[in-house]
Amino acid sequence: MAAKIIDGNKIATEIRQEIKERIAKLKEKGVTPKLSVVLVGDDPASISYITSKAKGCDEIGMCSETIKLPADATEMEVMGTVDTLNKDPGVHGILVQLPLPKQIKADNIINYISPEKDVDAFTPLNLGKLMRGEEAFLPCTPHGIYQLLIRTGVNLKGAEVVIVGASNIVGRPLTMLLSQEKDGLGATVTLCHVFTKDISVHTKRADVLVVAVGKANLVTADMVKEGVVVIDVGINRIGKTESGKAIIVGDVDFEGIKEKASAITPVPGGVGPMTVTMLLVNTIEAAERAVKSCC
Repeated sequence: MAAKIIDGNKIATEIRQEIKERIAKLKEKGVTPKLSVVLVGDDPASISYITSKAKGCDEIGMCSETIKLPADATEMEVMGTVDTLNKDPGVHGILVQLPLPKQIKADNIINYISPEKDVDAFTPLNLGKLMRGEEAFLPCTPHGIYQLLIRTGVNLKGAEVVIVGASNIVGRPLTMLLSQEKDGLGATVTLCHVFTKDISVHTKRADVLVVAVGKANLVTADMVKEGVVVIDVGINRIGKTESGKAIIVGDVDFEGIKEKASAITPVPGGVGPMTVTMLLVNTIEAAERAVKSCC
């Protein structure tokens, strides 16, 4: 039996409908959640991501703005922009679009964002709170993956979860999130990375497999067991169709694995819509906290 396709677009739409009620309550208090995005340069992929974020804000009644800086902007200029946003009470969420030009050290910029407005949840304070299991913004892609799993009915308590890819954006924070002993979590998590000797030894025992590497078809059907739940985070452009449309695939062999898996995310249409949606959720949460702190 072929796997159930986990429809990220559908689940993202459900969540966006749910958070509209929270926005309405904030507007009754005279507050409209606002997301400010800082874009340095004109990278096409970054512009595409920012456009989807702005569209998402507009769809649910949030405010958004994009502050564009030239590609040769200095680190101090970017920090100055972030400082202005940090001090603006009308801005609830700040996102600095990555990657940044090579003359700017991303960590310096991220660390300069106020933790109360860090809706990407990349600052050390928010990541530290995640590690301790304290209330904090959750990084958007890991939070989106968690929502995909629980809303699909996947039981994570005691499950063997294997994550391939140890980035600070996905793999590491997801490991901390899914291993927490609360809220239906409590998974046993194995984190594989570039130095893992034989990834298949680990992937074959996974009840839930998350792959976030950025390498097309890295995981094949012979590397997973029957009934596995697969979350494919990878986005890889491997060519174009005759009409010129980009051919996009994930990090797993979707066609082969879907015959063994119990559930699997497609690429595109799986994790991607959830990442943007959880950014909106974090911005609303930031606005709610701001209202609570001043009342």
